[in-house]
Amino acid sequence: MTPLNASTLPTGIRSRFVDDVNGIRFHVLEAGYETAGRPLLLLIHGFPELAYSWRKVMVPLAQAGYHVIAPDVRGYGRSSGSDVQYDDDLRPFSTLNKIHDMLALVYALGYRSVAAVIGHDQGSPLAGWCALTRPDVFRSVVMMSSPFRGGPESLPFNTANVPAAPVEPVRINEDLAKLNPPRKYYMNYYATQPANENIWHPGQGLHDFLRAYYHMKSADWVQNKPHPLSELSASEWAKLPRYYVMDLDKGMAESVAPEMPSPENIRACKWLPDDELKVYTEEYSRTGFQGGLQGYRRNPGDKDLAVFAGLTINVPAMFMGGKSDWGVYQTPGGLERVEQTLCTKYQGTVLVEGAGHWVQQEQPEKVSQILIDFIKRNNSISD
Repeated sequence: MTPLNASTLPTGIRSRFVDDVNGIRFHVLEAGYETAGRPLLLLIHGFPELAYSWRKVMVPLAQAGYHVIAPDVRGYGRSSGSDVQYDDDLRPFSTLNKIHDMLALVYALGYRSVAAVIGHDQGSPLAGWCALTRPDVFRSVVMMSSPFRGGPESLPFNTANVPAAPVEPVRINEDLAKLNPPRKYYMNYYATQPANENIWHPGQGLHDFLRAYYHMKSADWVQNKPHPLSELSASEWAKLPRYYVMDLDKGMAESVAPEMPSPENIRACKWLPDDELKVYTEEYSRTGFQGGLQGYRRNPGDKDLAVFAGLTINVPAMFMGGKSDWGVYQTPGGLERVEQTLCTKYQGTVLVEGAGHWVQQEQPEKVSQILIDFIKRNNSISD
């Protein structure tokens, strides 16, 4: 495996490998590496993304005085684990092991602390976990597009003296299937074995699938008019677009196909022109999606996260999303938990105008400035 071709990257970003990081080889993009001793920023991508998803903000962050790294997360792109099969051991993809990945990568690069860990989509909870579990290393955190839910609020308490109240089973998935038409939640679908094949070899072709998927979750899809949901119920979740709450009888490829943008709209798309989308297409055509899909499955290793029950994020924190992103609201009460109870040094929520789910790609200038302002407010450039 070779680094990404330099012609695909903005000037000032390089592609490299870091070996022997928690037992695997990591591919990282890097900016601001020319000057030693700069504070480190760690950018963690989501699904179906890559380190490449940060290309538009890395150079501005580096120009502000930082050493910026963005890895292909375990199972993605050119990092190890992208050849994983559905029936393989899930434990390497546990949350604790991914925290270990990020910590080991930071250390491998010669750092003992990170000025900010910044995560988007699936990377948002990982960034949150990094800050919650190792605040001595991850000194501030920005969570983007997907509110971090944290660990359990408490372990069962005083049950030796007072019997625990019965826990009502969650029936929302059964209730979704009873709707007309029947529906299902995308995370549950992504945890199934057919999901990888459905989006890796879709009927419309991989490039067109990714184009429709990115389009439908962006501000370009004018039907995205998100708002808070009142409760976690099938009737409320039914308000979500088909890329979140799918028709029961369809895969994701079939769910987004009707919203494929026209050739004219594709040519007009400045935030993801076709040559940039081609980078994703080429990477995922080689790897498939199972490495990323492992993150949606019930991982036996995640039961150990109970040791962090009741802990809060005690470093400076903020949340950022696109104003046209349903991901901000898909979990009723999730954003409010981040704002009110999970973060003891919360510094605000910013919803960026003109952006949907892919906020750092759709509005990179605005996102870069928001990040720089937050990081400089909380970390002296001389640290």
